[in-house]
Amino acid sequence: MAYFDNVKVGDSVYGLVFGAGEVSQIFDDSHYKIMVNFKSDYEVPYTEDGIPGWGHFTKQTLFYKNDIDLTDVDFSPASKVLSIKKIIKLKEKKKLQVRLPSGIWKSIKKAELSYVEDLLEREKYYMFRKKPQKDEK
Repeated sequence: MAYFDNVKVGDSVYGLVFGAGEVSQIFDDSHYKIMVNFKSDYEVPYTEDGIPGWGHFTKQTLFYKNDIDLTDVDFSPASKVLSIKKIIKLKEKKKLQVRLPSGIWKSIKKAELSYVEDLLEREKYYMFRKKPQKDEK
């Protein structure tokens, strides 16, 4: 049984990529089960398991709004604004993170290339940061 088997149009959902949204359409004979309109003006299709048709995600990123606990999610602001040179260097080293429309930091590999390019073209360098080091105990 899939997570969104009993979904209805108008259900409130929360996506880790785009934030708060609402189910706008349901598809019965398609790879994608539902279409979600987000408050950030994105419209994204999702599988019945909550995997988006945007980005490179293989795990569930969409949940019913009342089912999700965001206490362990990193919404912190960037500690410093990176230069374009530093962004390129961190990307090559696979240590670059981007702030998704929901405000959550994720690896740049997870984001859609057009989203990243748009941020760079508009010089929104504060939307990038170096991947934080894990605390060693």
